[in-house]
Amino acid sequence: MTVTPRPHATTSSGAEVSRRRPTIEDVAAVSGVSRGTVSRVLNGKRWVSPESRDAVLAAIKSTGYRANVAARTLASSRSRSIAFLLTEPQQLLFEDRNLAKVLQGCGDALGEQELTLVMLTAATDAEKTRALDFLAGGAVDGVLIVSTHEGNRDLIRSITDLGLPLVVFGVPFGFEHSVSYVTVDDVSGSRAMMNLLLGLGRDKVGMIAGPQDMSGGRDRLAGYREALGADFDPTLVEFGDFSRDSGATAMRALLARHPDLGAVFAANDRMARAAIEVLVASGRRVPEDVAVGGFDDAPEAVESHPHLTTLDQPFDRLSREGVRLLGEMIEGSGVAAVRLPATLIERRSTAR
Repeated sequence: MTVTPRPHATTSSGAEVSRRRPTIEDVAAVSGVSRGTVSRVLNGKRWVSPESRDAVLAAIKSTGYRANVAARTLASSRSRSIAFLLTEPQQLLFEDRNLAKVLQGCGDALGEQELTLVMLTAATDAEKTRALDFLAGGAVDGVLIVSTHEGNRDLIRSITDLGLPLVVFGVPFGFEHSVSYVTVDDVSGSRAMMNLLLGLGRDKVGMIAGPQDMSGGRDRLAGYREALGADFDPTLVEFGDFSRDSGATAMRALLARHPDLGAVFAANDRMARAAIEVLVASGRRVPEDVAVGGFDDAPEAVESHPHLTTLDQPFDRLSREGVRLLGEMIEGSGVAAVRLPATLIERRSTAR
């Protein structure tokens, strides 16, 4: 393997900067400004002319200078690390690819700011205790929580009591006005899916709802109910836990009560894919006999046969918005919430 060395940079006086790690003094020499001016540019301070700022930025690029993160940490009393707190069993990261997308998106967004992501699990009481002990030690500047259940109120309260900036992915039950969060508009998304299914003219539209201790499960059921209005029938609803097995079990229960079911809306794509498999195994055709819709636009949506009509969650944007909100809180801003739209994607499972 051939390694091409970085070319030497030169100062305005023609002096050469060596191949050692460039320093702030090298940037100052190349840009022709003082060390203090370079420091002000690096730290985003004011009182720097546009010309000087441009010269410093050009010098940073030409020298390959990278800020000494350790020194900046000591100067700012910040760790430059963010905790990614998973309140689900660790293996779910491998089973639920949506969680993996959020983790990757947060890692990418933090990496662009030269911030370190520290992943912690807090599914059991023992894990929660260890996580809180770690957070109390000042090792991170803020916390991102994913997949929050209603039962995690004490955990959220403990983190806020530590004074740590916190952003939740999903609506934090009981803290809607006191904790920042990022979520998808599950209610509107579900209404859009139901309008599509009802528009197919099917007599009975059932739902495989998600767990009601999570905002996604609760709000997607709310959208289903709103779309039906006075025609809502609780016997057309079965509940799952977002897993494949629970989707299959729920689909069998719905068919047992309503063998003439014309469509079904599952609260996530894993349950929807399982529902399709149960329907096909029972001799029903999808979508000719039963139309099926899901939620998430996860890989399961195009791995199912037929491909699944679903609602796209913008996971990359969700991750970046969460990181942005947390960064603003670390800098002193107040509580905020972001609710992004879910986009309906029509595929073969609801073909007319």
